[in-house]
Amino acid sequence: MASGVRRVKLGSQGMEVSALGLGCMSMTRSDYGPGKPEQDMIKLIHHAVKSGVTHLDTSNYYGPHLNEILIGKALKGLERGSVQLATKVGIKSVIPEVEICNDPEYVRACCEASLKRLDVDYIDLYYVHRVDSRVPIEITMRELKKLVEEGKIKYIGLSEATPATIRRAHAVHPITAVQLEWSLCTRDHEADVIPTCRELGIGIVPYGPLGCGFLASGAKLVQGLSVEDNRKVCLFIHYVKVLTVSSIIS
Repeated sequence: MASGVRRVKLGSQGMEVSALGLGCMSMTRSDYGPGKPEQDMIKLIHHAVKSGVTHLDTSNYYGPHLNEILIGKALKGLERGSVQLATKVGIKSVIPEVEICNDPEYVRACCEASLKRLDVDYIDLYYVHRVDSRVPIEITMRELKKLVEEGKIKYIGLSEATPATIRRAHAVHPITAVQLEWSLCTRDHEADVIPTCRELGIGIVPYGPLGCGFLASGAKLVQGLSVEDNRKVCLFIHYVKVLTVSSIIS
């Protein structure tokens, strides 16, 4: 494996990953529009790992299921121990409205299904994709703790969780990472979530660090997006934030 990407400790529970991760969501059909050719994406994953990027991020919701299947195929050409694999559970559907489920039975069933689609014996980092307000986080965490004890997952993560939820979850079993949107134009979490994670020794995994592409390409990015790409709305919000900050500074 190439050593061009440095390794970092993610949290304080012993997990080590490449400092740069590979978010795989848009490789298959997703909120960012239609998927890409499968063989091209497998080659991309292999190239990333050979270059030192070993932290792969997916979810059972992406596709749905198609993204995990894709990564499972890509993993067949790689040494399992050379990859830190993260996937998620919790989002059942967003059509016609968002449906979140963190019931223990559902979490376990989804973990088993993800293991089969990925064709692996364990998942390195298993996130609660979105927190279910109907189910106390302690109940969900107890089931995740069992999955850790059974060797089906190694570490537990939360995505888009509040400081109070993070503390309650961490009291049941150590949380290794919290995933959240964090960039120069999305800094809301710096006031409370980030300090909470630092206090508890929890790693941060930012998604959208380039503002969903806006900070790299600017407003012209929207012109090349498909009609199915939900980033059109997100990028408008980012653009307004940037204009607001610019006007305050000036």
